[in-house]
Amino acid sequence: MTTVTYIQSEAELDTLLTTATLLVVDCTATWCGPCKLVSPLMDQLDGDYGDRAKVFKLDMDANKPLAKRFGIRSIPAVLFFKQGELKETIIGVKSYQEFSDAVERHL
Repeated sequence: MTTVTYIQSEAELDTLLTTATLLVVDCTATWCGPCKLVSPLMDQLDGDYGDRAKVFKLDMDANKPLAKRFGIRSIPAVLFFKQGELKETIIGVKSYQEFSDAVERHL
């Protein structure tokens, strides 16, 4: 199973938004218990869809301006971008099926 990489900066995210057809961003924080439940699901998503979607994590504590930019008020939050445009946001701990269904909807 793969381990999803963290986006390190707003500039890196902006580059990904312009280059990835489908980008999945798991907004998380080290202190967030529910985020720890979502993390392995993102790793699985990356393993299953890595050839068709880019999956990354984003530490909200290290990237507060991005939380504001995308209106993130609660984590875990998983953002789905298609060709740079935010198409869907899933808040909270959900099943793997719900995350994979969202990827399928935007492929």
